[in-house]
Amino acid sequence: MKKSAIPVYTVKQIKKLEKITQEKLGLSSFQMMQHAAQVLLTTVKKYYTTAHKITIICGSGNNAGEGYLFAQLAIEQGYNIQIVTLAKNNESIETQKAKKQLPIEKNIKISSKLSALKDPCDLIIDALLGIGISRDLSKDYLKAVSLINKNPSPVLSIDIPSGLNANTGNIMRNAIKANHTITFIAHKQGLMTGKAKDYIGQLILSDLGSIQFQSKITATKHFITSIKLHSRSKIAHKGCFGHVLSIGGDHHYAGAAQLAAIAAIRTGAGLVSLATKKSYSKTSHIVHPEIMAYAIKTENEIKKIMDKASVLIIGPGLGQSIWSKKIWDSIKESDKPKIIDADGLNLLAKNPQYSNNWILTPHPGEAARLLNCDVEKILKNRFRAVKKIQKKYGGICVLKGAGSLICQNNTNITINTTGNPGMASGGMGDVLSGIIGALVAQKIPLYQAAQAGVYFHGLAADNASKYHGERGLSASQLLNSIQQVVNI
Repeated sequence: MKKSAIPVYTVKQIKKLEKITQEKLGLSSFQMMQHAAQVLLTTVKKYYTTAHKITIICGSGNNAGEGYLFAQLAIEQGYNIQIVTLAKNNESIETQKAKKQLPIEKNIKISSKLSALKDPCDLIIDALLGIGISRDLSKDYLKAVSLINKNPSPVLSIDIPSGLNANTGNIMRNAIKANHTITFIAHKQGLMTGKAKDYIGQLILSDLGSIQFQSKITATKHFITSIKLHSRSKIAHKGCFGHVLSIGGDHHYAGAAQLAAIAAIRTGAGLVSLATKKSYSKTSHIVHPEIMAYAIKTENEIKKIMDKASVLIIGPGLGQSIWSKKIWDSIKESDKPKIIDADGLNLLAKNPQYSNNWILTPHPGEAARLLNCDVEKILKNRFRAVKKIQKKYGGICVLKGAGSLICQNNTNITINTTGNPGMASGGMGDVLSGIIGALVAQKIPLYQAAQAGVYFHGLAADNASKYHGERGLSASQLLNSIQQVVNI
């Protein structure tokens, strides 16, 4: 498997990288801000070609300084500039210096009245707060954010939308919803996952010369830009690509385990079996004739079928009935690699155990049950949550959602960037389980299989949405697209 990935950093790492860049390039902090302001002007010209009247909202930190320096450049270019500031004689030294350089004799308005944020304009520049924010917004800042979000003008945020936590992606009571965010130095982890996806708009990176020094900072988080599976041997046969067993399908839930099985076929598993209720096993060949279906009543029956498989998918449509619990008890001690989802996770949460030979794929609700906490705590810091689950249960943990996180050894985390809101429908997780199961069956290591599975799952949905749209996209509509993306 070949993949391309880009490093993602914490706030502490970003500040360290920025300092290294300044030292290596012989630049002061103020000169870096000037460089950022020039890049900001170029960005405005590229994405907002008709903008003339621009409102800049400034706080007291260096983001505000970059806003003032941009204002200076923009005025020289003939833009009509209005600045609204929330600072109360507490600006940073660099920001004070930038503010003093404003050509006050030119056409520029500076106001401390928040009502000015209601004024019509062509563009709002968000230079209010930077990546250092770690507490909830105060009253004035909350009001400013609310007024900006109500203003119909587009918003361009500097470095990060104000009110967004750059480490966690959490919203500090409220945050500016930007149309574009131009982030500097390197990617911040909080911009890549969870609630942040609703606030950053289109993300643009300008490294300001730091890219040549990134190797000096050890990144434990990355996001994947592409994955390509190796070509198959010319003499390959079905035995080369493993045997996936999808286990589930209690009453009323037959489709889930079947979806996982079909997804495994489309991802390239050599053989795929389905262990399910007797009534459903009789019809599975109608759904997909390549599936070998087995009716399961007792623990001994499932054990015989497991012996033939190379990887187990347990949970989709499993339910939590007496039958479900007997099946779970029969397979949880198996040394076969497992992909555990849905009710498999719920049963695991009730009786926790540890294994290094499984991949857990919880959504936030299932993650909350695994950690015995509420969902909001999961959403507040997805990075912390995925590490806690991996540490408690072992193996690989995939925390699903916008910017799904894949965690290994409680340290390395991969952030997925494929996928879209059309995936918010039943059965999508079952398809993901089938994709990952097939990749494990094809002898791809667990962490890599989880990364590739999540990536291909989202990419298949992106491709499917181009033809069908996001609204009303169903899990079964991904199946043909899966086969396409794994063969790219």
